[in-house]
Amino acid sequence: MTREPYATRIPADIDREDRVLAGLTARQVAILSGTAAVLWAAFMATRHLVPPLVFIACCVPVASAAVAFALVRRDGLSLDRLAIAAVKQHLTPRRRIPDDVPATPDYLATVAPPPPAPLALPATGIRADGLIELGDHGCATMIACGTVSFALATFGEQEAMVAGFARCLHGLSSPIQILVRAERMNLAPLAERVFDAAPTLPDPQLEAAAQEHAEFLADLATRSELLWHQVLLIARDPETTSEADSGPALRQAENIAAALTAIGIDARVLNGPAVASILATACDPNNPTPCSVTDIDEVITGR
Repeated sequence: MTREPYATRIPADIDREDRVLAGLTARQVAILSGTAAVLWAAFMATRHLVPPLVFIACCVPVASAAVAFALVRRDGLSLDRLAIAAVKQHLTPRRRIPDDVPATPDYLATVAPPPPAPLALPATGIRADGLIELGDHGCATMIACGTVSFALATFGEQEAMVAGFARCLHGLSSPIQILVRAERMNLAPLAERVFDAAPTLPDPQLEAAAQEHAEFLADLATRSELLWHQVLLIARDPETTSEADSGPALRQAENIAAALTAIGIDARVLNGPAVASILATACDPNNPTPCSVTDIDEVITGR
């Protein structure tokens, strides 16, 4: 007995705002109705002084801007939110440092550029077990995940993957975030290590092949910009504070990793040094990540 594949409709945006009137959200209704009320009040105040056609001509740009702010969206955000974010970004200091900013001397205040502002990171600390302390927002754990080819799986395998992922989601009691990040890759350390290890190989042909491969890596690093992708799952536990025991948060992360492993996704909970390395790299995107190489005595597998 064979079963036909079935499709289930899932909303693309689960955080979509509720529609309250004529397919508009409460925010859109507030913008449009507020603009209409202001324009009507302006018309009533100037109807004896300004001809109606002139008033309408002056109102068209204002009304058009209000409609654009309310209805037009870019990158999933409305124009009013983008405008507010642009104003905040313009007023925010461009340079930030993690410590307190010293006061600028009075004799330099008029000629010196604006001093850097304190950098307030959401993470207040990283424990050795990998728990990220978030202050009043609880703690978070980071899980490094692999990928699985869903399209190449059979129908039964796809059903098993979907059911396993559904069990993983149903078992959650706190928010999670799935992050796919890309970083530039630096092949220079790998090429240098291969070139240095080539003379130690037992066969001259292997040595020549290693040197040729090192030259290829060095040439590849100079000719193109290489990227590597990493999939991270961040699970936050609002109940685990900085002073509380990290056991429940770590058990939840281990359960998530086990559930993902059951459906064929390599997943492991990162410890403190690994989490600190990822956060440091994210704060310095202009520094390419060195490419790691397997140790000589380590067995290379397909995973």
